[in-house]
Amino acid sequence: MASRAIIGLGNPGARYAGTRHNAGFLVVERLAARHALPWQTGGDGLARVADGRIAGLEVRLIEPLTYMNRSGEVLEELATGLAPADLLVVHDEVDLPFARLKLKSGGGNAGHRGLRSIQEHLGGDANFARLRVGVGRPPAGIDTADWVLAEFGGPESDRLADLLEAAADGCEAWLSLDFMAAVNRVHAPPTGPGEPGGPSDGAPGGPPDRLPAGKP
Repeated sequence: MASRAIIGLGNPGARYAGTRHNAGFLVVERLAARHALPWQTGGDGLARVADGRIAGLEVRLIEPLTYMNRSGEVLEELATGLAPADLLVVHDEVDLPFARLKLKSGGGNAGHRGLRSIQEHLGGDANFARLRVGVGRPPAGIDTADWVLAEFGGPESDRLADLLEAAADGCEAWLSLDFMAAVNRVHAPPTGPGEPGGPSDGAPGGPPDRLPAGKP
């Protein structure tokens, strides 16, 4: 039985496969590939699951296939026996510049529909960890929903592989280190301006507009 679970958030299907909103899927897929963990169907077809050992622990990777706003529905079955503190949720974050990462525990959902669903099913005060993967704010004139449901483009696509590696490293740090040591590892200063894994604070502005009702 798994002692930890890492849940990557996203939307199923080819339409969303390479979009910013699927950053959580992309990270857990990179982690599974790194450790040669095979994917299988779980939760009566409502999720993909990969089980195996990472950092000396029995770990379950989960991709809910219920669309973002219903991400929490499968966790009661697939993460059974695990406390919220044993869960790490990986998700996109427009409040952080592209390629920045932030590891935190607990808190609100800032309108993120995937986090909101998980809180509804685990309890609003559930103290699960989150790895926030910065996708940046949209340029002026582009709606936030359209931005996150579009694929990484231009210079982002050239750096995406490095970002996914850094985020997978962050997942492993959460598994292998005490929480504050993992935070320090994830937030370590970058080697150059805007490099993945750099400091996460100082992102511009307040909470972004989130996806309107009826969109994934």
